[in-house]
Amino acid sequence: MKIATFNVNGVNRRLENLLAWLASAKPDIVCLQELKAPDTQFPKTAIEAAGYGVVWRGQSAWNGVAILALGSEPVLTRTELPGDPSDAQSRYIEAAVNGILVASLYAPNGNPQPGPKFDYKLAWHDRLISHATELLSTGLPVVLAGDYNVVPEPRDIYPTRSYDDNALVQPESRAAFHSLLDQGWLDAIRKVHPKDLIYTFWDYRRNRWPRDAGLRLDHILLSKKLARRLNGAGIDRDVRGMDGASDHAPVWITLRK
Repeated sequence: MKIATFNVNGVNRRLENLLAWLASAKPDIVCLQELKAPDTQFPKTAIEAAGYGVVWRGQSAWNGVAILALGSEPVLTRTELPGDPSDAQSRYIEAAVNGILVASLYAPNGNPQPGPKFDYKLAWHDRLISHATELLSTGLPVVLAGDYNVVPEPRDIYPTRSYDDNALVQPESRAAFHSLLDQGWLDAIRKVHPKDLIYTFWDYRRNRWPRDAGLRLDHILLSKKLARRLNGAGIDRDVRGMDGASDHAPVWITLRK
């Protein structure tokens, strides 16, 4: 089974790229982020024509998350991260797919910091940590996949001082991510590639893609039951080099049956 996550940075604007990648990579489950489209404008017909059932929660102009399943219909279980009923941002969706509970998440960026956006980022991660604890306690096979907007370690960003004040690399942000690992979640990419320099995001500005000046922001975390089945992982870097590409590349893992 192949599970992928992809921040598409506008599902309608990048639809041709997304469909080409789906046809080529053939992932069984896909988590999408940053749809940048309200529910009524999500390209359901095109996604289904590509062979995927889909559930989504959109939002006009910003945010938005979705889960795709090849040849089946995801069973929607949650459309928001618990813990703050007043939070109207579309950043979390959860569904059951072929015996696996799958979450697609788009964590807040948090910039500028310090400030209210950074406070919201940390509070959102606290809610994720709390919910992740509950998910682990079920003993179910669970995937938490998406754009965490955290660079976990210094090696997960190209050599630079330009990000020193950025919310993505702050100690509090990294501590939130590592709290999930301390719970028992497995960082699948790092498990398969423990020593490699791996990036999943290259900003459009300052020629960062041609310079390979990237960051690792997109992560797939596995519960213990799924961690035992992990047998491969990678980044489809070539997708970032396509015309009109998202600034993120798809991240994927494979699981033994």
